[in-house]
Amino acid sequence: MRTATITRKTAETDITVQIDLDGSGAYDNRTGVGFFDHMLDQLSRHALIDMTIRAAGDLHIDDHHTVEDVGIALGQALTQALGDKRGIRRYGSCHLPMDDAQVRAALDLSGRPFLVWNVDLPTAKIGTFDTELVREFFQAFATHGGITLHVDKLHGFNSHHIVEAAFKAVARALRAAVEADPRRTDAIPSTKGTL
Repeated sequence: MRTATITRKTAETDITVQIDLDGSGAYDNRTGVGFFDHMLDQLSRHALIDMTIRAAGDLHIDDHHTVEDVGIALGQALTQALGDKRGIRRYGSCHLPMDDAQVRAALDLSGRPFLVWNVDLPTAKIGTFDTELVREFFQAFATHGGITLHVDKLHGFNSHHIVEAAFKAVARALRAAVEADPRRTDAIPSTKGTL
């Protein structure tokens, strides 16, 4: 079973993440940050990764620690669930349109974390959510998930649409990358023999 449970407790946050890479996209995410929960739900649904997240953070300060630490824990859960990455496709990409927005995501489950983030957002907030935290989430997720991740906004003027398109594009790319390769079911997808 490609599942994982990660618990991360600091002076700033207390987080538990449970995932199943072979799920149906069922989700139950409660971080105390409404817009962020909505984006995590999109990530789960479009990646077809079952996801349950509970986070209690220092929201009286702001949402930063909660969002970043969920990214850390989710990346760690992905790494644990993938194990040695035997039999996966490894790469995934998606061009995703959402109304005015179009976002391209491409990723490699290489074990070499790197984020390229070409997503400018026209507003500083979506409701009460600081839009700069979107990059912080993906930076933490890529770093702790060992993901080379490129996200590019091609079009868009509505911040909500752009961010949602980014989460959905990453989700669809992730879905492709974690899926089993029917032609190489027992192989590590690297000439090195390890990832």
